[in-house]
Amino acid sequence: MSISKAHIAKDLDPKGIIIAFTVILSWAISLLFLLQWNFSWDNPLTYLAILIQMHLYTGLFITAHDAMHGIVSSNKKLNHFIGWFSALLFSYNFYWKLYPKHHEHHRYVATDKDPDYHASGNFILWYFSFIKQYVTIWQILLMAVTFNILKLFLPTENLILFWMLPAVLSTFQLFYFGTYLPHKGESDNKHHSKSQNKNHIWAFLSCYFFGYHYEHHDSPGTPWWRLWRIKEQQA
Repeated sequence: MSISKAHIAKDLDPKGIIIAFTVILSWAISLLFLLQWNFSWDNPLTYLAILIQMHLYTGLFITAHDAMHGIVSSNKKLNHFIGWFSALLFSYNFYWKLYPKHHEHHRYVATDKDPDYHASGNFILWYFSFIKQYVTIWQILLMAVTFNILKLFLPTENLILFWMLPAVLSTFQLFYFGTYLPHKGESDNKHHSKSQNKNHIWAFLSCYFFGYHYEHHDSPGTPWWRLWRIKEQQA
């Protein structure tokens, strides 16, 4: 079942804005602490911190993604600003480069016109094809310049472990749960998309409910934090 746009828009503000800034601030506060943390390789919390920061990076991208669908705020300028800012924080992703490609994905899902799709189904080939669509030389240069400036003031190990590594790991998280699993193989439904089994805790931890991928394609006007409701309705 599809959900009406009017129903989706109900009560979007200010919840969408609050949730978006909660994700952004959580990422920033966590990063500021971790970049100065005197961590130990023997401390299990070090590895937990990497995973938490990875998850928060994924949250930045999901926030930018929701902005592309106009569902962070009903104020169009604020909505796009939050999306632009979230994308920029995620390793200098360019929102207005992501925007048309993501809408092409929805328009041509799982076809040769879908920039997120790779017909081979091979994880490695598909991942690199996916990354090639979105990573630019300018991102790499900006990251390199920023890294070399920050390492004058912060420990190099912390920068690599808590700023760079979680961003890379997050691309795998986004790709695996948000693209590869939902779209690999054949799907005989109108959205050519699979969906995780209903488990809201795992769905949030794995990729902010985007494992409920059929539900996202069926109701792209639903923000990530309401996708579990769509799953409930369609179960």
